[in-house]
Amino acid sequence: MDEFTILRAIHVAAVVHWIGGVWFVTFVVLPAVSRFAEPARRVAFFEEVEGRFAFQARISTAIAGLSGFWLTWRMAAFDRFLDPGRFWFMNAMVALWVIFTLVLFVLEPLVLHRWFSTRAARDPEGTMAIVLTMHRVLSTAAVVTVAGAVLGAHGGV
Repeated sequence: MDEFTILRAIHVAAVVHWIGGVWFVTFVVLPAVSRFAEPARRVAFFEEVEGRFAFQARISTAIAGLSGFWLTWRMAAFDRFLDPGRFWFMNAMVALWVIFTLVLFVLEPLVLHRWFSTRAARDPEGTMAIVLTMHRVLSTAAVVTVAGAVLGAHGGV
């Protein structure tokens, strides 16, 4: 087994954990939480689950970013970013990674946690609706990107 195969496996495993976790939160945890009778319980439970996953997601996004850069370097594929018509998924992967990295490492600890707590105290249902909508948007972007990347890696796009 060569370095490239191991590197690709690490990259895919990191992406599966990261995006799979986002999908789990979006399509399992958030709908289940919305059924709690007490809005305060919804917010508290979501914060606990999201906080635990955010720590893991920081690790998997960091591994995905480092391994993705290393794969691109190893394949001498940086020129693909200059051909977005053919290799759109390369730009999509980086854009998605940048968005999640900014959210997980910058916005969530510095802005979003405080925003969520303040807004949820005032309007828990409206806050959870915003959170669900944002998760759905990011989950949709993620599945399109992942599907495009798999197709692109196998000559399909």
